[in-house]
Amino acid sequence: MQTDLKMNHHPTVNEVFRNYGESYLQKHPEASLHERKVMRSIEICRTEALGGRVEECSSCGHKVILYNSCRNRHCPQCQSMKKEKWILERKNEVLPFTYFHIVFTLPDTLNPVVIRNKRVVYDLMFDICRRTLLSVSADEKYFGADIGFFSILHTWGQKLNLHPHLHCVVPGGGYSEKKQKWIHASNNYFVPVQVLKMRFRSLFLQGLKELYRGEKLFLQGTPFISSKDFNSMIDSLFAAEWVVYLKESFQGKESVIEYLARYTHRIAISNHRIVSFKDGIVRFKYKDYSDDNSEKIMELLAESFIQRFMVHVVPRRFVRIRYFGLLSHRNKKRAIEECRKFHDIIKEHIAIPQAWNEVYLHVTGKNISCCPACKTGRLVVVEILEPVRFRSPPERLHCDDSIFTLN
Repeated sequence: MQTDLKMNHHPTVNEVFRNYGESYLQKHPEASLHERKVMRSIEICRTEALGGRVEECSSCGHKVILYNSCRNRHCPQCQSMKKEKWILERKNEVLPFTYFHIVFTLPDTLNPVVIRNKRVVYDLMFDICRRTLLSVSADEKYFGADIGFFSILHTWGQKLNLHPHLHCVVPGGGYSEKKQKWIHASNNYFVPVQVLKMRFRSLFLQGLKELYRGEKLFLQGTPFISSKDFNSMIDSLFAAEWVVYLKESFQGKESVIEYLARYTHRIAISNHRIVSFKDGIVRFKYKDYSDDNSEKIMELLAESFIQRFMVHVVPRRFVRIRYFGLLSHRNKKRAIEECRKFHDIIKEHIAIPQAWNEVYLHVTGKNISCCPACKTGRLVVVEILEPVRFRSPPERLHCDDSIFTLN
């Protein structure tokens, strides 16, 4: 049985990990078990190491091999269908309001603290974001209503640098207990950004001080070990200008869903940004926001690339998308029903496909069970391939999304 290998494939993040992951770990023995598992998952994704199946066309006999995916949320090959299914589920929840996109960013000064305390600092970010938006929007001076929203944690900049920030998608409407009705924000105004900025800064730094007093921060290796240095850092951040901004408003179901697609289930870098991987050098595209968003190329040694990538691995079982207020899991169903009833909106339920091939068909219109050779037959599983054990990370045999043709 001859295997036809397609050689014109695009370099991937996974290949970098397969070739240099082991040498990276030799130089970084401090890597946690969780981080090592993430690396291993990325290395063996869609290779013989995870097993797979052989599918054969019921009409022409054409065969394809498909290797299993690792399904790790940090893997650039395993996010697209999760994202599409999540977005389809959100279509049933879009409310009849203008939507706003608000971003809360931590100052770079805090990066040494963040990198050593990911879980507690990221949890604090979510909590302070929740308190900030709910309290400001409920204030009669600004909006005067209870709102709902969800936040998405991103930790990276374009160069894979540590840049923790929360993307918040906020319906510009809420329920006013005082007026006993749902009220709308104007298309271009929700709440004052400067108020959000000052409230977020104040509450976050108060929370950080409480963590410090409770000895819940690991600060070994940072310039902030002593109470004097820590308090000096807090004082300087109180006086600094924090980056909080409200991006353009958007409305209409399709616009909202399209907007969500840009931010959900993203990882630090996707495979399409990799330009080349040769002789231990990774070249990738990035946008230089300081130069009119121009596209540039960055070069990194493979091990440096892996090191930057691993900075953005979140703690085990950490929830990166969270819902608050009227859109929290406890309130969401009731709030959406009451909002639609108030606006006389007929409930439009969209059936959500469950199997990944059904999601793919729904999103792309392409039936992957259809034979790619004759276009008429149906691919059916004829053999299960058991996982193959490797003493070292397996070589990538092909480049066509883990499918190659058998003649």
